[in-house]
Amino acid sequence: MEARAYQGKKPDLLPAVMESFATLSEGADLVLIEGAGSPAEVNLRKGDIANMGFAEAVDLPVVLVGDIERGGVIAAIVGTREVIAPSERERIRGFIVNKFRGDPTLFDDGVRLIEARTHWPCFGVVPFLSEARLFPAEDSLPLVAYRESLGRDIRVLVPVLSRLANFDDFDPLLAEPDVSIEIVPPGQRLPMGADLVILGGTKATLGDLRFLREQGWEEDLHAHHAHGGRILGICGGYQMLGRQVRDPHAMEGEGGEAAGLGFLDCETVLDREKRLHSVQGTELESKTPVHGYEMHLGRTEGAALKRPLFELAGKPEGACSEDGRILGTYLHGLFAADDFRHAFLNRIRPRKQSRVQFERRVEQMLGRLADHLEASLKIEDLLNLAKTYGGKRH
Repeated sequence: MEARAYQGKKPDLLPAVMESFATLSEGADLVLIEGAGSPAEVNLRKGDIANMGFAEAVDLPVVLVGDIERGGVIAAIVGTREVIAPSERERIRGFIVNKFRGDPTLFDDGVRLIEARTHWPCFGVVPFLSEARLFPAEDSLPLVAYRESLGRDIRVLVPVLSRLANFDDFDPLLAEPDVSIEIVPPGQRLPMGADLVILGGTKATLGDLRFLREQGWEEDLHAHHAHGGRILGICGGYQMLGRQVRDPHAMEGEGGEAAGLGFLDCETVLDREKRLHSVQGTELESKTPVHGYEMHLGRTEGAALKRPLFELAGKPEGACSEDGRILGTYLHGLFAADDFRHAFLNRIRPRKQSRVQFERRVEQMLGRLADHLEASLKIEDLLNLAKTYGGKRH
């Protein structure tokens, strides 16, 4: 859906958002809701379902978080109060200042100024935590971290599709000391000489297949393969690698069909049922364990599936070309499995297995972040605020 059409569609989507909130709330002690964008986007306030509109619909207390690293945080917080409606001002119960570099006490006067102008209390000033960049990517690609990996032994390219999704599929590879991840933005050709190109997930396979061709990447991928390179397609990227993609029910917006890239002897039809579940199993070639999740529309069938990559929940999954250099799978998160990741990379270029334990590192970072926030925020005050919704803890 285009941005302008979405603005008119938002009110129709609110019931689904409310239903999701009710489902998540069942059996939960705490539901923490992150807005999308800013509560001060008053030009888009009508029909809002992602910020103050949703908070008002569910009658939730709100805490405003300002990013001081971007600059202008005092004006941003005070200005937010000035432009939002009176009922929304009352709904905001306080603020947090995030990503402060240096001595946080240097902002004490800033806190007092904001409190005086807004009459909102401060729940804390959070110091900048540089290690947070090691977390899996969320809504945007961590380009700085990828640039830091350049020049390593195993060279991996990731073309940035216009609707690229599930960025964290690449992060376990980035953690390896001998793997470089090169992000190729739109408008640039895929450089030659890479070991592997990964076509990642996408929110719209047909749309991004057309986008890929507009960048000239189809020719680049064929040249890459002709020179001995490997290609891995994950989810939507897997669907693109086949002979054809069809969307007869317009499940991803536009509908229709298009010829695929033709690397794998298979076809995909996007159906009405979306698969969303966790899976685990074994990579067939290395016999190493893998785990992850599937989240996709579509059924992929064809001769290439007779050469599966994995056995997941007792069933074959994925596809491989006859030369073994074109791979496709619906398994997101596959590279988080340490032994499989090493086996996969070792086939590209012989290497010693690193000591990287990716999932353990993420868990340790989550603990580090929790300690960091607990030391910086008035946690009990925030929990007490959460209890004010509906007379019970949320």
